[in-house]
Amino acid sequence: MFTSEDFMSVTACVTGAWQAGAAGDWSGSAGTLEWSCAETADHCYDATLAPAFFLASRRQDSYPPWGGGLFTIGADKRPEYLIEALWTAARVVVGVVDTAAPDTTAVIFRRPTPMARPAADFLPRCAMELVLHGHDVAQGLGVAMEPPAEAIQRFIEHTADFPVWSYPGWSPVMATGDPWGDLLVATGRSR
Repeated sequence: MFTSEDFMSVTACVTGAWQAGAAGDWSGSAGTLEWSCAETADHCYDATLAPAFFLASRRQDSYPPWGGGLFTIGADKRPEYLIEALWTAARVVVGVVDTAAPDTTAVIFRRPTPMARPAADFLPRCAMELVLHGHDVAQGLGVAMEPPAEAIQRFIEHTADFPVWSYPGWSPVMATGDPWGDLLVATGRSR
């Protein structure tokens, strides 16, 4: 199971990479995305934080109508603000997930149909956005990012039945002994 400790270690990896690239050009493309590094970092903050609000809402039929997209701080912010915002989002996520009763459920995905899952699934749901978009930003800034292999392996195992692996351009993770590389390949990315 992917844990709060795993989530915070992934957060530390992402923010460490962003910090290493703080003096870089955040207006350039984030990896292979059309978004800039700053736009992607802002989206990463929103997409990491929003599922915590989905869980806190306890909604079973849809995302809250005030959900994703609400938590933007603006791509015009300086890198240190984007980094601080991501740390803040991570702490909120852990606080919401760790204080939810074990039988708490809420909508976690809306595609292909709304799907409610237990609170424990929200950490890897948030980590998916965090680690992949964190990588996109790091790649755009030309800095290395290598999350802890054990945390990524637990993430892969925990999310194996998530519907995202059938999204266009994504495929189920094929294990080669390199969890991070395997995750990147499965989501159409590269080191």
